[in-house]
Amino acid sequence: MEYDLYEIRGELSGNSLAKSMGVIVKLKNSHGRTTKLAPMKGMGIIMDTRNKQDRWWKKAVVYQIYPKSFQDSNGDGIGDIQGIISRLDYLQELGINAIWLSPVYRSPQDDNGYDISDYQDIDPMFGTMGDMEALIEEAKKRDIQIIMDLVLNHSSDEHYWFQEAKKSRTNPYHDYYVWRDGVEGTPPNDMTATFGGSAWEWVEEVQQYYFHQFAIKQPDLNWDNPKVRREIYDMILWWMDKGVGGFRLDVIDQIAKEPDKKITINGPKLHEYIRELSKETFQKGDIITVGEAWGANPERAKLYSNPDNSEFSMVFQFEHIGLDQQEGKSKWDLAALDFIKLKQILAKWQNELYQTGWNSLFWNNHDLPRIVSRWGNDKEYRIESAKMLATVLHGMQGTPYIYQGEELGMTNAQYNINEYRDIELLNLYKERIESGYSHDEVMNSIYAKGRDNARTPMQWDDSEQAGFTSGKPWIKVNPNYVEINAKEAITDENSIFNYYKKLISLRKTQDILVKGSFELLFEEHPELFVYTRKWKDQTLLVVANFYGNKVPFTFPSEYEGDKKCVISNYKVHEDGYLQPYEAAMYLI
Repeated sequence: MEYDLYEIRGELSGNSLAKSMGVIVKLKNSHGRTTKLAPMKGMGIIMDTRNKQDRWWKKAVVYQIYPKSFQDSNGDGIGDIQGIISRLDYLQELGINAIWLSPVYRSPQDDNGYDISDYQDIDPMFGTMGDMEALIEEAKKRDIQIIMDLVLNHSSDEHYWFQEAKKSRTNPYHDYYVWRDGVEGTPPNDMTATFGGSAWEWVEEVQQYYFHQFAIKQPDLNWDNPKVRREIYDMILWWMDKGVGGFRLDVIDQIAKEPDKKITINGPKLHEYIRELSKETFQKGDIITVGEAWGANPERAKLYSNPDNSEFSMVFQFEHIGLDQQEGKSKWDLAALDFIKLKQILAKWQNELYQTGWNSLFWNNHDLPRIVSRWGNDKEYRIESAKMLATVLHGMQGTPYIYQGEELGMTNAQYNINEYRDIELLNLYKERIESGYSHDEVMNSIYAKGRDNARTPMQWDDSEQAGFTSGKPWIKVNPNYVEINAKEAITDENSIFNYYKKLISLRKTQDILVKGSFELLFEEHPELFVYTRKWKDQTLLVVANFYGNKVPFTFPSEYEGDKKCVISNYKVHEDGYLQPYEAAMYLI
């Protein structure tokens, strides 16, 4: 087909793009439709105009890496980018399509990298920009995209912008942050930060308070300032031009805060800002974007993940994550999982977003405890329950996310309080002890929900320090690495690793997993999680016993006939029953 060149447009907005952005070429065919050209070296970013319904990430499986804990290459006890490069073959073997990389930007590490002091530099603890460029290139050789973790709600107080902002009220960078007048010792209001204490911090030089929703060293950016937004857009385009395959947007639903009204999430201008962000950046490339939105409901998620491509590819929502805490209290106030409600919530999101948005599917991340310890059985049924949880999740519509070590069935750890490193966890311990809680009460909460459960080093083999480092690890390795490790799992055809490998392969080959509608069966059953996916004339039946008891089970009458088991965590199915944590998928 012949095409005519119809537009050549220079894109040089902002100093940070001047060196990296070139010319964008768009072509138009005789039918008036645009087509995407592969970017040529020096040509910048090319607009992707393909229908969002057919995007590559709909069949993709994403693997999250917490760099500090993945693989150390130089013996300093801290994971790094060269370490990740050395393990790319492992990830290729698993079959994943993209790596979500928790922050590796330059940072004082007050909040493990989620306090960025330079968005366009790599923290020396992880390596160099050359290492980062090598990772992007080496991953692409294996058909793996790199998804950067972007923190756009706040920066570090060591960022150049904030260092300038606090010098004077007339400094050009002062309005890059959220300031309010006040009197020292009397904050503007009683808002508290997520990590404890007041959300306001006094700065003597300007006689003002700045607003921070997280740590004191994480001042909130002022998205009402168009200069801030332009700086952010230019930075994102700079990373896109380096070849990254997408972005995860940390606490993105908090960028439109209005602290005077005590609004921290879902502010009135939220979607206005996100649409502008998408138009100026994401829509100029074929990338995956996922927003972290703790305050999302299905209606908001439809905006975030609208097929018109106006905002993100998808959103992380967390409605199912809080079902094992006491109602109206914090995550640290433990309660038994409301299983019926779990099924209802997951079914709701499947049905509400069907053909109107897109789901992110996950059990774990760097902020959550290990799922096999949380809702599985990390002792006698560790392997079976890990596979069951994987089956339930990967059978749904959406993009599945695997957190490092999940594919091995890594578990929570129980350490002494002085062996933990997470700022949230340590603040919680201090506050609750001071409030009169017993040590044991607080530690039980930490064992169950502490973020360091997800941050113990990756367990590669049974050698000293689990093959993670030749030095002393920044946080203690889980002692069970001798039994639970990648070296053992890869060679065992019945391992959790090889089960995940099969699930990933199914998503790539079975369109029904990507396109099929969802129906929950046995809605009120206290132990069974059963649902169907339907596409054209095909049905996929997913069957799971969520608990450790043998449960009577007969197939629904319409599915009693010929059916093909495509994956199961038991070698033999016993007619009339489901074994403890038994799970399987059947094509009908």
